[in-house]
Amino acid sequence: MKPNFPYGRVNAASANCREAKLDQWVEACGADEVDEEDVIRFDHGGRTFAIYRSPDDEYFATDGQCTHEKVHLADGLVMDDIIECPKHNGRFNYKTGEARGAPVCVNLRTYPVKVEDGRVLIQLG
Repeated sequence: MKPNFPYGRVNAASANCREAKLDQWVEACGADEVDEEDVIRFDHGGRTFAIYRSPDDEYFATDGQCTHEKVHLADGLVMDDIIECPKHNGRFNYKTGEARGAPVCVNLRTYPVKVEDGRVLIQLG
């Protein structure tokens, strides 16, 4: 009996295409667009991300919406390595994605970040 593939067969070319997208670096913003100890919103491919700049002048990226009620984190307050959701004050460590304060209990997904030629790039996956 042949297997049933309702969405078509997966071949090597399409698998390689998906693999390439997992390693894709996308330009999110200029490094100077994010103030120290702040966050901005970045939308790409139907998804929302949050880009942070730490007090140590390092850049980080997480999913852009709170895991509690899908509120945009870019409207939240950043202090040290914590982002506070503007709706219910749930807190996350934006460096690790760890949920740090009720009512949030699900961690944020984080993404690799690099800065090249004054541009902030995030690796999507």
